[in-house]
Amino acid sequence: MQDPGSSAPAAPPVAQGAGEYNGEVVASISYVKGRRDAAVPIEQIHSYVGQSERLLWLGVKNPHPELLTRVGEELRLGPKAMEEIHEPHKRPKIIDYGNVVLVVAVTLELDGDRPLFGETQLVIGDGFLFTIRRGSTAPYSALRERLEAAPDLLARGSDYVASELLDFLVDRYVHAVTKLEGVVENAEQKLLIRGAKDADIRRLYRQRRDLLRIHNAIAPMAEICRRLARVEMTAIDEHARPYFAEVADRVMRIDELVAALRDALAFAFEASLMMGQSQQNDTTRRLASWAAILAVPTAVAGIYGMNFKYMPELDWTYGYPMTLAGIGVACGLLYWRFRRAGWL
Repeated sequence: MQDPGSSAPAAPPVAQGAGEYNGEVVASISYVKGRRDAAVPIEQIHSYVGQSERLLWLGVKNPHPELLTRVGEELRLGPKAMEEIHEPHKRPKIIDYGNVVLVVAVTLELDGDRPLFGETQLVIGDGFLFTIRRGSTAPYSALRERLEAAPDLLARGSDYVASELLDFLVDRYVHAVTKLEGVVENAEQKLLIRGAKDADIRRLYRQRRDLLRIHNAIAPMAEICRRLARVEMTAIDEHARPYFAEVADRVMRIDELVAALRDALAFAFEASLMMGQSQQNDTTRRLASWAAILAVPTAVAGIYGMNFKYMPELDWTYGYPMTLAGIGVACGLLYWRFRRAGWL
């Protein structure tokens, strides 16, 4: 995506009429030809939409249903769209209502090495962009400031801004998955150096499960962005479609990286199991070798311990040392053979 690289302005003010919602309204700003015009109170939203040179960007965070109902009525979203924006979502989705397009994107952050999921709903309409953020910890003020620093970008309309917002969410995916890549590398090293212990196996299962959850959360975004890039929709201009296609390609690359991390954990676990089996085989061979060596004196001692009166060499002066010498020679020969075979 394009980066103007210029200095960022101050954080956008919240409209006066939004104070009653206790900070739920992050920003409600009108732009004319890409330049900030005014902070718009909630009760005046309807008069700022549907104008060709004006863009209303309204963002709310963890909103109360009453606020969503009021904003939906001001934007004339319709009952079906109103029902969708009130409902939290676990998976990405897209719905075209004709006058507006609703896009639900799952957000991804990390708490240590565990993923945290939230959602951002984007309602793209004629002259307005309404964003609803739930559970996401990363603010979108950096994106707003970057776009405000380049009015030509904001002047392209709500569909272009929506593509930039989706691209910003993909940047958060990249940041989180890059951190997880380091976690997976550490897990691989531990498994290959010291083998798989019970705690390591439990941690490995949890990490693979987290990566699967990340895949389920971000993979549908690629298809959603492709649909925005290919399917004709009233709220999406044809000139904005290539930007959604670019976002789709980025999502695909990230999903491929997530799949590669899951495979890496699986291969590391298999390698540790093979190493463990090899060590067990070495131990088994050593035990079998020593058991064979010790079987010689055990057998001889067992025979002479039967306490029969008439047994060979009982009265011979050199019987005892010769027996010990025979045991020693037999054990030494066995030790040499096992050592030569690599069992000892």
